[in-house]
Amino acid sequence: MTEPITTAAAAAGVFAATNLDDVVVLTVLFVASRHSGLPRPWQIVAGQYAGIGALVAVAVVAAAGLLVVPDPWPGLLGLLPIALGVRALLTRRDDEPAAVVGSLVGVAGVTIANGADNVAVYVPVFRALDPVTGLIWLLVFAVLVAVWCAAAAALGGHPRVVALVGRAGHWLVPAIFIAIGATILLTSGVLPHLAAFLT
Repeated sequence: MTEPITTAAAAAGVFAATNLDDVVVLTVLFVASRHSGLPRPWQIVAGQYAGIGALVAVAVVAAAGLLVVPDPWPGLLGLLPIALGVRALLTRRDDEPAAVVGSLVGVAGVTIANGADNVAVYVPVFRALDPVTGLIWLLVFAVLVAVWCAAAAALGGHPRVVALVGRAGHWLVPAIFIAIGATILLTSGVLPHLAAFLT
Protein backbone atom coordinates (compact mmCIF):
# COMPACT_ATOMS: atom_id res chain seq x y z
CA MET A 1 0.00 0.00 0.00
CA THR A 2 2.84 2.38 0.76
CA GLU A 3 4.45 1.87 -2.66
CA PRO A 4 1.61 3.52 -4.67
CA ILE A 5 1.53 6.36 -2.15
CA THR A 6 5.30 6.83 -2.43
CA THR A 7 5.02 6.73 -6.23
CA ALA A 8 2.22 9.29 -6.20
CA ALA A 9 4.20 11.55 -3.86
CA ALA A 10 7.24 11.37 -6.14
CA ALA A 11 5.12 12.19 -9.18
CA ALA A 12 3.53 15.13 -7.35
CA GLY A 13 6.94 16.44 -6.36
CA VAL A 14 8.27 16.30 -9.92
CA PHE A 15 5.12 17.90 -11.31
CA ALA A 16 5.20 20.72 -8.76
CA ALA A 17 8.89 21.40 -9.30
CA THR A 18 8.58 21.55 -13.08
CA ASN A 19 5.26 23.40 -13.34
CA LEU A 20 5.30 25.94 -10.52
CA ASP A 21 5.64 28.82 -12.97
CA ASP A 22 2.47 27.68 -14.75
CA VAL A 23 0.44 28.97 -11.81
CA VAL A 24 1.52 32.54 -12.66
CA VAL A 25 0.61 32.13 -16.34
CA LEU A 26 -2.71 30.47 -15.54
CA THR A 27 -3.59 33.17 -12.99
CA VAL A 28 -2.97 35.88 -15.58
CA LEU A 29 -5.14 34.00 -18.07
CA PHE A 30 -7.99 33.62 -15.58
CA VAL A 31 -7.83 37.34 -14.80
CA ALA A 32 -7.95 38.02 -18.56
CA SER A 33 -10.97 35.75 -18.82
CA ARG A 34 -12.80 37.69 -16.10
CA HIS A 35 -11.79 41.01 -17.64
CA SER A 36 -12.71 40.42 -21.27
CA GLY A 37 -14.12 36.92 -21.60
CA LEU A 38 -11.08 35.61 -23.48
CA PRO A 39 -9.72 33.07 -23.18
CA ARG A 40 -12.76 31.34 -21.75
CA PRO A 41 -12.18 29.29 -18.58
CA TRP A 42 -12.76 25.99 -20.42
CA GLN A 43 -10.17 27.05 -23.01
CA ILE A 44 -7.64 27.72 -20.26
CA VAL A 45 -8.22 24.33 -18.62
CA ALA A 46 -8.34 22.42 -21.91
CA GLY A 47 -5.29 24.28 -23.22
CA GLN A 48 -3.34 23.46 -20.06
CA TYR A 49 -4.29 19.79 -20.35
CA ALA A 50 -3.38 19.77 -24.05
CA GLY A 51 -0.03 21.45 -23.41
CA ILE A 52 0.97 19.24 -20.49
CA GLY A 53 -0.32 16.20 -22.37
CA ALA A 54 1.84 17.05 -25.37
CA LEU A 55 4.93 17.49 -23.19
CA VAL A 56 4.32 14.19 -21.40
CA ALA A 57 3.65 12.40 -24.70
CA VAL A 58 6.95 13.65 -26.15
CA ALA A 59 8.76 12.58 -22.97
CA VAL A 60 7.17 9.10 -23.00
CA VAL A 61 8.02 8.57 -26.67
CA ALA A 62 11.56 9.80 -26.08
CA ALA A 63 11.89 7.59 -23.00
CA ALA A 64 10.87 4.60 -25.10
CA GLY A 65 13.74 5.38 -27.47
CA LEU A 66 11.45 6.23 -30.38
CA LEU A 67 12.41 9.89 -30.48
CA VAL A 68 15.58 11.79 -29.78
CA VAL A 69 15.00 15.24 -28.31
CA PRO A 70 17.99 17.29 -29.45
CA ASP A 71 19.12 19.19 -26.41
CA PRO A 72 19.02 22.21 -26.05
CA TRP A 73 17.05 23.12 -29.22
CA PRO A 74 13.61 22.88 -27.50
CA GLY A 75 14.70 26.05 -25.70
CA LEU A 76 13.84 27.93 -28.90
CA LEU A 77 10.21 27.53 -27.86
CA GLY A 78 10.97 30.43 -25.51
CA LEU A 79 10.54 32.64 -28.57
CA LEU A 80 6.77 31.97 -28.51
CA PRO A 81 5.93 33.74 -25.23
CA ILE A 82 8.38 36.52 -26.14
CA ALA A 83 6.60 37.02 -29.46
CA LEU A 84 3.20 37.03 -27.74
CA GLY A 85 4.39 39.57 -25.18
CA VAL A 86 5.99 41.86 -27.77
CA ARG A 87 2.90 41.68 -29.96
CA ALA A 88 0.71 42.66 -27.01
CA LEU A 89 2.98 45.59 -26.14
CA LEU A 90 2.95 46.85 -29.72
CA THR A 91 -0.79 46.53 -30.26
CA ARG A 92 -1.78 47.93 -26.84
CA ARG A 93 -5.35 46.79 -27.35
CA ASP A 94 -8.05 47.82 -24.91
CA ASP A 95 -8.91 44.19 -24.17
CA GLU A 96 -5.48 43.37 -22.77
CA PRO A 97 -4.50 41.01 -21.27
CA ALA A 98 -6.79 38.87 -23.41
CA ALA A 99 -4.93 39.83 -26.59
CA VAL A 100 -1.86 37.88 -25.44
CA VAL A 101 -3.47 34.44 -25.47
CA GLY A 102 -7.09 34.24 -26.51
CA SER A 103 -7.77 30.63 -27.42
CA LEU A 104 -7.29 27.00 -26.44
CA VAL A 105 -4.49 26.68 -29.01
CA GLY A 106 -2.80 29.79 -27.63
CA VAL A 107 -2.96 28.47 -24.06
CA ALA A 108 -1.61 25.09 -25.16
CA GLY A 109 1.19 26.78 -27.11
CA VAL A 110 2.30 28.85 -24.14
CA THR A 111 2.10 25.80 -21.86
CA ILE A 112 4.29 23.81 -24.25
CA ALA A 113 6.78 26.67 -24.63
CA ASN A 114 6.87 27.25 -20.87
CA GLY A 115 7.33 23.52 -20.19
CA ALA A 116 9.77 22.57 -22.96
CA ASP A 117 12.54 22.20 -20.40
CA ASN A 118 10.31 19.79 -18.46
CA VAL A 119 10.89 17.15 -21.12
CA ALA A 120 14.55 16.90 -20.10
CA VAL A 121 13.39 16.01 -16.57
CA TYR A 122 10.57 13.70 -17.60
CA VAL A 123 12.50 11.54 -20.10
CA PRO A 124 14.93 9.89 -17.64
CA VAL A 125 12.16 9.53 -15.06
CA PHE A 126 9.74 7.83 -17.46
CA ARG A 127 12.54 5.63 -18.80
CA ALA A 128 12.97 4.15 -15.31
CA LEU A 129 9.27 3.49 -14.69
CA ASP A 130 7.43 0.23 -15.28
CA PRO A 131 3.99 0.51 -16.97
CA VAL A 132 1.95 0.39 -13.73
CA THR A 133 4.11 3.00 -12.02
CA GLY A 134 4.02 5.12 -15.17
CA LEU A 135 0.23 4.99 -15.13
CA ILE A 136 0.22 6.26 -11.54
CA TRP A 137 2.47 9.13 -12.61
CA LEU A 138 0.15 10.03 -15.48
CA LEU A 139 -2.90 9.96 -13.19
CA VAL A 140 -1.15 12.18 -10.64
CA PHE A 141 -0.15 14.62 -13.39
CA ALA A 142 -3.76 14.72 -14.66
CA VAL A 143 -5.12 15.43 -11.17
CA LEU A 144 -2.50 18.11 -10.50
CA VAL A 145 -3.28 19.95 -13.74
CA ALA A 146 -6.82 20.33 -12.35
CA VAL A 147 -5.43 21.47 -8.99
CA TRP A 148 -3.16 24.01 -10.73
CA CYS A 149 -6.10 25.37 -12.74
CA ALA A 150 -8.32 25.58 -9.65
CA ALA A 151 -5.61 27.40 -7.66
CA ALA A 152 -4.99 29.83 -10.53
CA ALA A 153 -8.72 30.44 -10.96
CA ALA A 154 -8.99 31.24 -7.25
CA LEU A 155 -5.99 33.58 -7.42
CA GLY A 156 -7.37 35.14 -10.60
CA GLY A 157 -10.59 35.95 -8.76
CA HIS A 158 -8.85 37.63 -5.80
CA PRO A 159 -9.79 41.33 -5.77
CA ARG A 160 -6.19 42.54 -5.33
CA VAL A 161 -4.92 40.40 -8.21
CA VAL A 162 -7.80 41.53 -10.44
CA ALA A 163 -7.19 45.17 -9.51
CA LEU A 164 -3.46 44.90 -10.17
CA VAL A 165 -3.92 43.34 -13.59
CA GLY A 166 -6.72 45.80 -14.34
CA ARG A 167 -4.43 48.76 -13.60
CA ALA A 168 -1.20 47.46 -15.07
CA GLY A 169 -2.28 44.59 -17.31
CA HIS A 170 -1.44 46.42 -20.54
CA TRP A 171 2.26 46.14 -19.70
CA LEU A 172 2.38 43.62 -16.82
CA VAL A 173 0.94 40.67 -18.74
CA PRO A 174 3.21 41.11 -21.80
CA ALA A 175 6.17 41.61 -19.43
CA ILE A 176 5.40 38.30 -17.70
CA PHE A 177 5.30 36.48 -21.04
CA ILE A 178 8.53 38.11 -22.20
CA ALA A 179 10.21 37.24 -18.90
CA ILE A 180 9.07 33.61 -19.19
CA GLY A 181 10.38 33.39 -22.75
CA ALA A 182 13.70 35.00 -21.83
CA THR A 183 14.10 32.61 -18.90
CA ILE A 184 13.46 29.63 -21.18
CA LEU A 185 16.04 30.87 -23.70
CA LEU A 186 18.67 31.66 -21.07
CA THR A 187 18.32 28.56 -18.91
CA SER A 188 18.00 26.08 -21.78
CA GLY A 189 21.49 26.82 -23.08
CA VAL A 190 20.18 27.21 -26.61
CA LEU A 191 21.67 30.65 -27.23
CA PRO A 192 25.34 29.53 -27.40
CA HIS A 193 24.33 26.65 -29.67
CA LEU A 194 22.37 29.02 -31.88
CA ALA A 195 25.31 31.45 -32.04
CA ALA A 196 27.67 28.62 -32.99
CA PHE A 197 25.21 27.37 -35.60
CA LEU A 198 24.87 30.82 -37.19
CA THR A 199 28.64 31.48 -37.33
